[in-house]
Amino acid sequence: MSPEIKMLLNIFILGIGFMLMFTAFQTCGNIEQTVIKSFNSTEFHGSGYTSMAIIYGVFSASNLIAPSVVAVIGPQLSLFFSGLVYSGYIAMFIHPFTWSFYTFSVLVGIAAAVLWTAQGNLLTINSTDSTIGRNSGIFWALLQFSLFSGNLYIYLAWYDKVHILDKDRKTVFISLTIISLVGNFLFFLIQRVDPEALPLEVSESLLPGDTSESDSGGVAPQSRGTRALDAFKKAIQLAVTKEMLLLSISIAYTGLELTFYSGVYGTCIGAMTRFGNNAKSLIGLSGIFIGVGEILGGSLFGMLNQCSRFGRNPVVLLGLLTHFLAFFLIFLNIAPDAPLAPEEGTELQGFITPNVEVALLCSFLLGLGDSCFNTQLLSIIGFLYRDDSAPAFAVFKFVQSITAAVAFFYSNYLLLHWQLLIMVLVGFAGTLSFFMADWIVVCCRRDSDYDSI
Repeated sequence: MSPEIKMLLNIFILGIGFMLMFTAFQTCGNIEQTVIKSFNSTEFHGSGYTSMAIIYGVFSASNLIAPSVVAVIGPQLSLFFSGLVYSGYIAMFIHPFTWSFYTFSVLVGIAAAVLWTAQGNLLTINSTDSTIGRNSGIFWALLQFSLFSGNLYIYLAWYDKVHILDKDRKTVFISLTIISLVGNFLFFLIQRVDPEALPLEVSESLLPGDTSESDSGGVAPQSRGTRALDAFKKAIQLAVTKEMLLLSISIAYTGLELTFYSGVYGTCIGAMTRFGNNAKSLIGLSGIFIGVGEILGGSLFGMLNQCSRFGRNPVVLLGLLTHFLAFFLIFLNIAPDAPLAPEEGTELQGFITPNVEVALLCSFLLGLGDSCFNTQLLSIIGFLYRDDSAPAFAVFKFVQSITAAVAFFYSNYLLLHWQLLIMVLVGFAGTLSFFMADWIVVCCRRDSDYDSI
């Protein structure tokens, strides 16, 4: 098998593994606040929003050490052990206790940092400058297929249910745990890419820990401790570069809208009593439409990245306009107190008569806009920091997760229109900063082209 085919196969395996893992985890995140409201136990006093705030808060801090972990044990084992923690978090919902709920929230935050740093490293290792855009799109599209099967099951299983029974909860979370474990073991199918058989641009992107085994004499391989320390220092250095500081505003926006579409919006739909007895099952249908938007965007914009004449900026601008349209329609269609409504739901409405079709259109637009931002951020970071991919993606996830944690925290208190306003302001600033960062990349590429003449 040629190195190019092996690298592409690795991208597909990576994407399918994440698809199965996040079929379980994203479905879990989408329904957990609704499930917790319906949970009948005097021993349990947890909040889904608070749990996700803890996850993303710990996630952000753990990104400082994640490159060191990946450098020491390698990206493949990093994916596997992190995935086991994700499976444990999902299994905890079979019979949740307050202490286990929040303990696993902390553990998943740590595991998430290692998982996504390893993912970014493997994506870069198995890509070249000419394929990083395509591979980012392939991975993103496969990942977002996770929004289909789990949410379809929720829609069918919870159809016409006003209250979620204990047996319904247990059946769902046992199934999700098994799916998560299957995806986790798929990571062992990722094949090692031999640096000597690759073009120089690819082989230079490997972590020290990835290349040490193939070093032949001359220079003694670094110790694990030295590699871990070097990876930590590199992450700190990259975080304060001009390009990363500019991209950080865009990354921060993806953290805010991630919180909204993955946790808040589904809860809002389920709380709208004016949607009828099927409001709870619409949470699953909303997740499916988000997935359709994500997959369409990931596939389309991954292919557009192959056509350099389009560039990244038009895609990001499309994402911003798509989200602004979604936010406006949500503002009109959903009751302002929906994020904070009790288990019985809210009788209020927005500025128009609540409409299920408009709500699902907004789900699609949220997914499409999210894919615009994320595919282009993955592409530009993979291009800018090819030689330091693990630390760079750790910084990416640090910024994204800390803003997601803040968003999940304020979701416990802010009415819907204030949450939408925050996203509009940060999204606008993030788009402008992305344009500036991409302009720097284009200028650097033009200068390097002249130098090579």
